[in-house]
Amino acid sequence: MSSKQVYFLIDLAVHDGKLDEFATTVRSMSAGTAKESGALGYEWFLSNDKSTCRLLETYANTEAVHAHLTGPVVRELVPKLLTYATLKRFEVYGNPDARSAERLSSIGAQIYGHWHGLGSHR
Repeated sequence: MSSKQVYFLIDLAVHDGKLDEFATTVRSMSAGTAKESGALGYEWFLSNDKSTCRLLETYANTEAVHAHLTGPVVRELVPKLLTYATLKRFEVYGNPDARSAERLSSIGAQIYGHWHGLGSHR
């Protein structure tokens, strides 16, 4: 883990009967995030029973986090996604800038600041 990178771990409970709409929105979100500078990873995982989805996001630095949080994927598509799923967990790993940390905390994200690891020595 690089001490500059920021990671999101998000768990969503997909509403009954809404997987198709959820999946369509996920594809749009992935396409939009792929265009963002500094977005290094945006991986979706679905439980075997298709009721729970986990999203792992990786950003190069705090500037990339801020760009994502203020960009069209979060502004336009996240509200749409949340009509098809309920946010169950949102964890942030790393050191987002103060404005991003405030925004993330305001929507319930728990932030774990980088403390120690191999990434801090490279």
